[in-house]
Amino acid sequence: MRIRGVLCGALILAAVGGCAGSGASGPAAEPAATPPAWTEPADYKFTVESSCGGQPLIGLFRVTVSDGAVTRSEGLDAAARRALMLRVAHLVPTLRQMVDQAEQARAGGAAVTLERDPADGHPIAVRIDESKDAVDDETCYTISGYTIGGKPGPSVRPSR
Repeated sequence: MRIRGVLCGALILAAVGGCAGSGASGPAAEPAATPPAWTEPADYKFTVESSCGGQPLIGLFRVTVSDGAVTRSEGLDAAARRALMLRVAHLVPTLRQMVDQAEQARAGGAAVTLERDPADGHPIAVRIDESKDAVDDETCYTISGYTIGGKPGPSVRPSR
């Protein structure tokens, strides 16, 4: 009786060991779900880090969008505060403008990466490289802190 138990255990271990080497790790992995389509709300806030390329808009910004337009930009680091002092705050895009810029660049042949939040589809990263042979032509946005609704606090409207 004891030998039969040992043999059954050995067979189970052999079967499990054989599966371990095959790359199977339980149920088949499901393909990554496509994020839902995102519709830009009228009012929202987000934080964006603009971080690459030779563009004037570099830094970490907290952005308020009301009625589909940027109504407030707050510099959260020295580079962003400098950009605001130099009056390039009007260059801070809405999330819709970032997506549109990426889609236009892709249509023009640029290398584009557009990552979306899996829960609601809003953009979380946008990277555009207009030309692989050019230096400092990239545009990179990393988006965080996205919240819908709310009215902006008092602020000076960005110069346009």
